[in-house]
Amino acid sequence: MTTPDNTQPQYGAPWIGIAWMLTTGFLFVGVTGIVRYVGSNIPAPEAAFIRYIFGLGIMLPLMWPALRRGFSAKSLAIFGLRGFTHALGVALWFYAMANIPIAEVTAIGYTSPIYITLGAALFFGERLALRRIMAVVVAFGGAMIILRPGLQEISSGQIAQLVSAPLFAVSYLIAKKLAMEQSPTLVVGMLSIFVTIGLAPLAWSVWITPALSDIMWLGLVAVFATAGHFTMTKALKAAPLMVIQPVTFLQLVWATLLGAIVFGEAADIYVLTGGGVIIASVSFISYREWRLSRRARTPPAEATR
Repeated sequence: MTTPDNTQPQYGAPWIGIAWMLTTGFLFVGVTGIVRYVGSNIPAPEAAFIRYIFGLGIMLPLMWPALRRGFSAKSLAIFGLRGFTHALGVALWFYAMANIPIAEVTAIGYTSPIYITLGAALFFGERLALRRIMAVVVAFGGAMIILRPGLQEISSGQIAQLVSAPLFAVSYLIAKKLAMEQSPTLVVGMLSIFVTIGLAPLAWSVWITPALSDIMWLGLVAVFATAGHFTMTKALKAAPLMVIQPVTFLQLVWATLLGAIVFGEAADIYVLTGGGVIIASVSFISYREWRLSRRARTPPAEATR
């Protein structure tokens, strides 16, 4: 819905959006902490599979009405492509969580919006302006500060997280296309279905009998992750992106503290510096896109659906 005189959405009090996003950050850091803890007991694909089984149990009752209405074969193929891409990203993310510090996983994960920017230009025809190109270069420099190639050996956990970031970006871009045609509940629910299917053979290949306590922890991961997506949606509805975007970057602070206090991981100045560079790059892109969006007078038709 648009306003009578302009295209700017109406938001509630900004502090409400900030509060929701702070809650989102704590929930997602809780997810990373639990995955880090369980990751030493269960192979990454198996842990991810169990987590999504729980997530599927949460989503199925919500998406059942949409499933009964059905959808086209083309939509099913797109759902499948997104699900299997996301499944590989999830498996790699779980592996990274089990093998490198939480703060490092979080910092490298901030490169995902950069891949989204590139993908939007390649697949949706969005203009790749000089500011976007420069932001990508700066973010890449931040990643190099974290990895320090030539000064240290790049670990398998770092490689896994580096690969998972563009995979999650592809998943996001496909979701953007699906959101134009399908309900949000169906988009999220079908992701749960296809990720579970995609992870099943990977989990089976490394399966070990999990302890009941680990299963319960992974069930809590599903609850935290689902709640996090809900609170993030509430934040986006309550305040402009430029208000809440900086709050999301506090997750690097929480992740560093969690790693240090709970897992005894020393704060790495290179990770914090590189993460800061990536954050600055993403913040610049977000700010510029926000400024440009304010100049628009008439939204595209799909924006009012």
